[in-house]
Amino acid sequence: MAEHRNYTAISDFRVLNRRKLLKCDDPNSHLKISVDPNSSLSNEEYLTVTVSGVLLPSSSDWVAMISPSSSNVADCPLSEAYYAQTGDLSDLPLLCQYPVKAQYVKNDPDYLNCTKRECQESVLGKCVVATCSGSLTFHVINIRTNIEFVFFAGGFDTPCILTRTNPLDFTNPNMPLYGHLSSIDSTGKSMRLTWVSGDEKPQQVQYGDGMSQNSVVTTFTQDDMCSSSTLPSPAKDFGWHDPGFIHTAVMTGLQPSSNFSYKYGSDSVGWSNQIQFKTPPDAGSYKLYFIAYGDMGKAPLDSSVEHYIQPGSVSVIKAVTDEVNSVNVDSIFHIGDISYATGFLVEWDFFLELINPVASQVAYMTAIGNHERDYVDSGSVYVTPDSGGECGVVYETYFPMPTSAKDKPWYSIEQASVHFTIISTEHDWSVNSEQYLWMEEDMGSVNRSKTPWLIFMGHRPMYTSSNADTSVDPRFVNAVEPLLLQYKVDLVLFGHVHNYERTCAVYKGECKAMPEKDANGVDTYNNSNYSAPVQAVIGMAGFSLDKFTTDSNSWSLSRISEFGYVRGNATKDELYFEFVNANTRNVEVQKWQSSENGGEVVVVGSVVIGVGVRVGAEEVELEVGRGDGIGKEVVAVSSQGGEHRIHVATRDVVDWFRAAGE
Repeated sequence: MAEHRNYTAISDFRVLNRRKLLKCDDPNSHLKISVDPNSSLSNEEYLTVTVSGVLLPSSSDWVAMISPSSSNVADCPLSEAYYAQTGDLSDLPLLCQYPVKAQYVKNDPDYLNCTKRECQESVLGKCVVATCSGSLTFHVINIRTNIEFVFFAGGFDTPCILTRTNPLDFTNPNMPLYGHLSSIDSTGKSMRLTWVSGDEKPQQVQYGDGMSQNSVVTTFTQDDMCSSSTLPSPAKDFGWHDPGFIHTAVMTGLQPSSNFSYKYGSDSVGWSNQIQFKTPPDAGSYKLYFIAYGDMGKAPLDSSVEHYIQPGSVSVIKAVTDEVNSVNVDSIFHIGDISYATGFLVEWDFFLELINPVASQVAYMTAIGNHERDYVDSGSVYVTPDSGGECGVVYETYFPMPTSAKDKPWYSIEQASVHFTIISTEHDWSVNSEQYLWMEEDMGSVNRSKTPWLIFMGHRPMYTSSNADTSVDPRFVNAVEPLLLQYKVDLVLFGHVHNYERTCAVYKGECKAMPEKDANGVDTYNNSNYSAPVQAVIGMAGFSLDKFTTDSNSWSLSRISEFGYVRGNATKDELYFEFVNANTRNVEVQKWQSSENGGEVVVVGSVVIGVGVRVGAEEVELEVGRGDGIGKEVVAVSSQGGEHRIHVATRDVVDWFRAAGE
């Protein structure tokens, strides 16, 4: 384990295929492993894997789902010379059979107790040989290469193979899958769709009223991955899995803040379902509703172990999906540490499948993090091997953002009243570097009458109350924080630390202004007299939560270590910012008033997403009758005689009155 750790996080399962695997010395002729259904696999299904004929069930018995690391393993290099090139002279039967996930058979409570006993041999009516069985459920998605299930003894530490199934093929390994959207500019008139297929021939996206665009096809290979001369990286060696082909097409001729439908694929390989999507508002328009988070990753939808699991990701994406399906969310921003595949490339497929319900409906904008980019001798600021050898190549292929060039993953985009500046904390940000000069030019050119709000996003934070010595780089703070003040950034969002924390209006560790409570108990930052940016850490979307190690920071106003996300609701006058607990759906609200309209708040600006709404610290029941208030905007709240009244209107009505000056 020490020899092959390659500096990255270690689990027993993660280094399984770096071990010498033997056939178990077990003469048991009754052993069997079966799969139900035992037929060609659909794009997603749950399989029941049963091991039977076991004489002595053990807590160290386990089943792995394995798959070829390449679509064609006929020439898989098994020679000693190949291993010599990697510095590994061991015998690795699974090097070409990627171990995707695994479960101990004791997950079936009947296994160790041998509840499901079966007599194999009888003498004079008395059973003399009885065996036990156990069943496991595996969630399977289309990863293009066939899969097998292998029954092991000896645990992850000393594994040996007892028996295995025949390979199971996917019905359509070329099926176009996992389509996700992104904006390419600030007009709201064009959207990029990116999807994955096993077929390299160009496909199509068909959308709107008879419009279509052909895809541009790309991929990446093991040669594109970063590695070390002394020790191969997971991405280049034992974590490699063939990614298939990544298709991308730009849908043009759209209208901002509008709904369209699309499907993608071809007649030869098949088509996706028809999907409804929404374009974001164009720059300068009135209202924006966005969601943001960092550090999501993925978790298995069964009881399996994988090499890297982010336990909160499933509950967060479920909450976000509910919100996208209920209200008019315009965009989602995921600011670094995207899939946590870190060189185990099949896990990108599982991540793309996880976010598909939301990323297929609205623009899914991203920033790069350490687990996408960092690797020794790769040009990243930090030389940790956190990307597992992916060194940004995989991320930029799956998530093409409106950047100027490859490996320059910084960009800006405007939606409605907000200018978003998105940077890479993993690339050189020092004074007068290329990225630094771009930040100056970008933020210095913002037209604040058109987009009065300036939100700055990146991955590594400037402020945190969780192990700041290792989470905050003072060089980054010293170089970039003065720009935030100079260009009057309103809100700064970072991830990397796995909790939620919000500051006062802070600069150089000092509060320059504190929020005031409004009538509903909401922290309100009045920017009619700008003082400094408010910063928030929002890395609580999936990775195991970080505890707060200190409570002595005067600039820290809110600290929540719960899984969730944030939602932003911006008009030209106000910006609402709320932390949403993914499990309880409770919120913590902050509000900004713009410098141009810093008077009394007259519009609440929340959106009804269910039959209850929180006003300040109070839960208020909302009787909407047949759900006709869902998705409408709260335009006022009144109270009389202990009765709370919430006044709602559809967004088009609200916008019409505002446009008329009412």
